[in-house]
Amino acid sequence: MKNYSEAEKGNFQRSNIILLSLTHLLHDIYSSFLAPLRPLLIEKFGITLAVASLWDLFQRIPWLLNPFIGMIAERTAARYFVILTPAITAVSMSLLGVAPSFTVVSILLLVMGISSAAFHVPSPVMIKKVSGGSTGKGMSYFMFGGEMARTLGPLVITGAVSLWGLEGTWKLIPFGLVASLMLYFKLRKIKISSDFKRTDKKPQYWSSTKKLIPFFLILIGITFFRAIMKSGLTAFLPTYFYTDKGETLWFANSALAVFQLAGAIGTLMAGSLSDRIGRKTLLLIISIVTPFLMALFVSSSG
Repeated sequence: MKNYSEAEKGNFQRSNIILLSLTHLLHDIYSSFLAPLRPLLIEKFGITLAVASLWDLFQRIPWLLNPFIGMIAERTAARYFVILTPAITAVSMSLLGVAPSFTVVSILLLVMGISSAAFHVPSPVMIKKVSGGSTGKGMSYFMFGGEMARTLGPLVITGAVSLWGLEGTWKLIPFGLVASLMLYFKLRKIKISSDFKRTDKKPQYWSSTKKLIPFFLILIGITFFRAIMKSGLTAFLPTYFYTDKGETLWFANSALAVFQLAGAIGTLMAGSLSDRIGRKTLLLIISIVTPFLMALFVSSSG
């Protein structure tokens, strides 16, 4: 693999983009284990759905640290965030099955949340650097890896439970460790922190942030309402089918996989489409159409 500094910035470096997308795929396969395991963990600990929903909170709280992680990434070898986090996420999520209590599960999810945030902050910077003038296309590859992971993750963990039982999910740990080792040899020479110009002046984070507040408010609004619709469905869809409908674990998690697969296809198409019609236009169309499709899904039967 070429070092980024040696590559032409104007080219769409497909091989580098595919590598980063596969890394995203592996990382997010592990991070998607909670929803498929939730109905089994609820049975194991004898807790209510309301209590079990707190796990999503522990999983997402670390994302509030994103600005600070970005600051750290500017001053350190950010590539190691991408290299180490798959192993950390693999260990924490693979131990969910053997966790002895609600508290231990919460701690594991908190660790995973920090690891996930540390992975997702520098990775898009790498993608932008190797995408040339086709940033949307490059990001569509990267995001497709994440969406496919959420499709494959429920199937992977369901297969693991079928083979080894809930207490045997720790056997998935070696795959994440090997992946991080391979990433070390592939990515250790890639430098992205050098893109940030170092000056003697102290970075004016607050003044820069104030200029972008209107943009952030719009983005937060879109993300918030999108999260309400998608997160609620993805978090409890397997539990709904397994607990309320009496379906098998395979059926419940396969339903989640199909839903996530549809998202993966949409993500792959959206990248190139955004390059053509514009990102604002695409976001507007998606924001209008999605609530109607969600209402149709909720009201459907059979």
